[in-house]
Amino acid sequence: MTSPSWTAIHAQPIPELKTIFDRDAGRLDKHTLSVGPIRFDWSKTHLTDDLLTAFQTLAVESDFAGKRDALFAGEAINNTEGRAAEHPAERGEGNPESVAAAKMFHNRMRALIDAIEAEALGPVRHIIHVGIGGSALGPNLIVDALGRDEKRYDVAIVSNVDGTALEAALDRFDPHATILAIASKTFTTTETMLNAASTINWMVEAGIDDPYGKVIALTAAPEKAMEWGVDETRVLPFNESVGGRYSLWSSIGFPAALALGWDAFESLLEGAALMDRHFRLAEPAANAPLLAAFADLYYARVMDCQTRAVFAYDERLRLLPSYLQQLEMESNGKSVTADGQPVDGPTAPITWGGVGTDAQHAVFQLLHQGTHIVPVEFIASIEAGHALDPAHHRTLLVNCFAQGAALMQGKDNAEDPARAYPGNRPSTTILLDDVNPQALGALIAFYEHRTFANAALMGINPFDQFGVELGKQIAKSIEQDGPTGFDPSTMALIDLALG
Repeated sequence: MTSPSWTAIHAQPIPELKTIFDRDAGRLDKHTLSVGPIRFDWSKTHLTDDLLTAFQTLAVESDFAGKRDALFAGEAINNTEGRAAEHPAERGEGNPESVAAAKMFHNRMRALIDAIEAEALGPVRHIIHVGIGGSALGPNLIVDALGRDEKRYDVAIVSNVDGTALEAALDRFDPHATILAIASKTFTTTETMLNAASTINWMVEAGIDDPYGKVIALTAAPEKAMEWGVDETRVLPFNESVGGRYSLWSSIGFPAALALGWDAFESLLEGAALMDRHFRLAEPAANAPLLAAFADLYYARVMDCQTRAVFAYDERLRLLPSYLQQLEMESNGKSVTADGQPVDGPTAPITWGGVGTDAQHAVFQLLHQGTHIVPVEFIASIEAGHALDPAHHRTLLVNCFAQGAALMQGKDNAEDPARAYPGNRPSTTILLDDVNPQALGALIAFYEHRTFANAALMGINPFDQFGVELGKQIAKSIEQDGPTGFDPSTMALIDLALG
């Protein structure tokens, strides 16, 4: 934050949003951008022409273009783990060898789906998918958003090791018509493997002779899956260079591909590839993920905003905020740069959010009148996801757009300060043509590249996640060696609850 470009960014005045609009009649056109089925509107942010110029200089100083090229070339940009980050290759964009390998794995997955549909594993009506983190959040988002009208299969995606979560799925499914998909990159994830073992026991208790014949393994460690008991023909590998939270495009997306149909899954990949090409080829001034990163950095590092709120004004996207929490905070929640030096400012804000209009009656009080400045992101769809009275969708969209307007313009009330709204609260609106596979694929890829762009501009590695390991290591040590050497509070809790 001491570079010339950061000095220029901090030196810029911060006029009110209404003033920015008043000064620039062409602001709307300059700060909106359409990429395929998505329209982005940053006009209600504090980004100005001068700020954008300074941020573009920062991108040059940070070698953003070089880092982006390295991402798509399949270079080992995840330097702390010594590997590439090749999720774009799953969509056909990247190193040719990796693209070819991803295509081969996709063909293998499609062949297995064809076999399941032909009842090669017997009659199948239910899918239990066990995984955690990216192995669950991505598939869950896709199936929930796009599978509401699909009657092909019932899908339960279980991540929590709390048996209550798995039991709820087991209670409503017929074990004789269920297949189990185990999603684990290493095929050693404690929570996932425990849920898998309990599902196998449920099948055994139901009298299924060969429960392992009902198992599909989704993993980058196929040999581990075969050691566990999964036949090689039902192991769906993916490349080691695909990170967990970026993996829904790989065989981790199996439950979505099976439940929605292959055409829908392929359209999801095509939508993401569309955003890949935009991100790789568009100039900085018209590059949606990069422009979003400029706004993110401005609010986090200049206006000291510690959180960012995402509100989906569409029930089909209700799981998107949870998905983004992992994508953004696990990727960029770092305190050191890629070369191990302390970061020079705030990194990822705390991502949170909800669904409109529910959130308006819960948390918007703070957004409008609280002391925190929270950049807000509204996501909506022009097309409704239902066949009810159009008044439902019209009311939904009117509320979405009204909230953005109210946050910006505010309302004075000198006589009754409790009814005054300060305004000048920033927001972005992302408007989809429809919540369909192509649009959702493009939207998720936009967020992936936005996360990468933020990291590139800050000089951090967004592809490792060592912060999640320590607590897991301590939990394993308690299980294996017993509770010794911990603080009095931890020892007392273990003694009280576990004996």
